[in-house]
Amino acid sequence: MATTRLKTTQRTRGYRAKTHRGSGLINLLYIPALILFAIFMVYPLVSGIGLAFTDWNGYSAARSFVGFDNFSRLFTDPVFGQSLVNTFIYGVGSMILQQIFGLGLALALDRKFRGRTTARAIVYLPVLVSPVIMGTMYYLLLQYNDGAFNEIVVALGGDRVAWFADSGNAVAIIVAINSLQFMGISMIIYLAGLQSIPEMYYEAASLDGASTWHKFRYVTVPLLQPAFATSIVLNLIGGLKLFDIIKILTNGGPGYSTNSVSTLISITYFDNQNAGYASAMGVALFVIILAVTLVMNKMLGRKQLEA
Repeated sequence: MATTRLKTTQRTRGYRAKTHRGSGLINLLYIPALILFAIFMVYPLVSGIGLAFTDWNGYSAARSFVGFDNFSRLFTDPVFGQSLVNTFIYGVGSMILQQIFGLGLALALDRKFRGRTTARAIVYLPVLVSPVIMGTMYYLLLQYNDGAFNEIVVALGGDRVAWFADSGNAVAIIVAINSLQFMGISMIIYLAGLQSIPEMYYEAASLDGASTWHKFRYVTVPLLQPAFATSIVLNLIGGLKLFDIIKILTNGGPGYSTNSVSTLISITYFDNQNAGYASAMGVALFVIILAVTLVMNKMLGRKQLEA
């Protein structure tokens, strides 16, 4: 009996030793990924933070340490202030529209009908298109002289419209285009959430005499809380980082009135040759997005617990 126990113990120890050695070898496979992460993520982040404390034009070897001057300048710079306001308009506006369109499409395409798979693919297709291509396409549609929309207006007897001459109109158009392109992401998230809701809840609600609205309000919405949290955070972050479409459609104009912080960083760095100040803007944007993400995750997590 004692001999059997001893052999069993030895086999167990041998198995554990092999498992430990195997885990050690598997952990070595993480090293290339960690190296790439350090090169392309950690180093640029640390380098950018360091540049934010300097006065550098982005090209010469000469750099001078200026402390927190670049950061203090952010609080008094009206151009940065306007760009920050625009950034939140792009982020919050796009997020709201994408939730409305995405949820509405998910509810419509969750029903069984012929061709629904094709319809889902068509709605999601713009997500796969580069924002640069999407921006170029809408620029060709909306430009003043040869734009397709203005050609239609003229053919109907109207006057050409300068779609981007007014900053308010330009910001609204950018929000609408960004929302239309990426609403497919929200649709997919909500479709997954709808398909995870057991049918028995709707059957029980029907037995209680619940209307379609009450089923949506008291069954669908509470059980979609995880999907809401995921979609809202992803869309908000994407809107706050908006760059490509703005660059193609308006390049921040007229003047600096439609810039986001991302496009203003590009202009400050490459056009104005002020890399130190541009880096300070980048650090500020990073902190803002991080703070917004943490706050939204906490708020949405609390709502999930309440639901």
